[in-house]
Amino acid sequence: MLAELSDWFWQERLWFPEGLGWADLEDRDGRVYAKGRDLWVALPIALLFLIIRQIFERTVATPLASLLGVKETVRLKAPHNPSLESYYCKVTKNPSQCSVASLCKQTGYSERQVQRWFRRRRNQDRPSLLKKFREASWRFTFYLLAFIAGLASLIDKPWLYDTKEMWEGFPVLTLLPSQYWYYMIELGFYSSLLFSVASDVKRKDFKEQIVHHVATILLISFSWCVNYIRAGTLIMLVHDSSDYFLESAKMFNYAGWRNACNYIFIVFAAVFIVTRLIFFPFWIIYCTWIYPVTVYPPFFGYYFFNGLLMVLQCLHIFWAVLIIRIALRFLTNNEKVDDERSDKDETDESEEEEEEGKKHAKKNGPLQNGHTVHNNNHSKTE
Repeated sequence: MLAELSDWFWQERLWFPEGLGWADLEDRDGRVYAKGRDLWVALPIALLFLIIRQIFERTVATPLASLLGVKETVRLKAPHNPSLESYYCKVTKNPSQCSVASLCKQTGYSERQVQRWFRRRRNQDRPSLLKKFREASWRFTFYLLAFIAGLASLIDKPWLYDTKEMWEGFPVLTLLPSQYWYYMIELGFYSSLLFSVASDVKRKDFKEQIVHHVATILLISFSWCVNYIRAGTLIMLVHDSSDYFLESAKMFNYAGWRNACNYIFIVFAAVFIVTRLIFFPFWIIYCTWIYPVTVYPPFFGYYFFNGLLMVLQCLHIFWAVLIIRIALRFLTNNEKVDDERSDKDETDESEEEEEEGKKHAKKNGPLQNGHTVHNNNHSKTE
């Protein structure tokens, strides 16, 4: 059954143009070609990345955080309450007004105390500033080194300057050692991100990140199996070209270096838009979608490959909207650059309570221990 399914899945007419097949990718005359079985190498590389990351975060990222002045905010812990804890874990982290009233009866707490308990409990589950900084510094280091290594391996390749060259001689394209390691390291890294997703910082675009990682792994694996390697190396280089700017902006944001964060983010936004919204669709996707049909008739692999590229492009547009919104807010109002995808710590008082307190303070003057401070320093007349 499995053998028949495998034979059907890998049949040549699905993955190759007419007249070509797996026999064309057999090693011969000292020429080496990519093999599907090579992808298993990415698994130990992914595990190695997880180990290296733990060492890096403890020995490099943590001292760097201290050097840059990353300061943790003191979070008040929610007092132990079995009823509220059970509701928090099993029902919802954000109870409705009706639920709050019911919980007040169960616990004997006032409505404000219940709401404060849930705010503190949610804060306890949010990742610390140090955790965010360590994750950003790890990704910054990888993306920067990957971009430098990718550029070095492609700088003398003709398809970097003329994308049509990626199809010259397809699919009989000899595998170079630099391409092999570039692919395996990138595939291993994205696999490690998928393995660590449960423990990494969760943001509002968590689902989009999962889709991105899965699409990237499928794209890298598929392009390797059917020898779309030249196109694959260009796609990886384009993606690595802007990511390290974003991660460095996050690092400075967590360290409180506002100006450095803002200006690096603007550079990131410019590079992201040029590479993901201009170069990627109008050069790379054009050369994988439009140009190949002038050489070969369309086949399933052609549609599958370009379908994955379109998934990535949709994610690029989604993230570009968030990036442009943040950049415009900074440029027009000079506001601090903040990651809209991240949850922020909540204060002990809700926004309504804080607003009410401000109005009360404005009306009655400053408060001390909940009471109005009276001015007893009357001047004496002589």
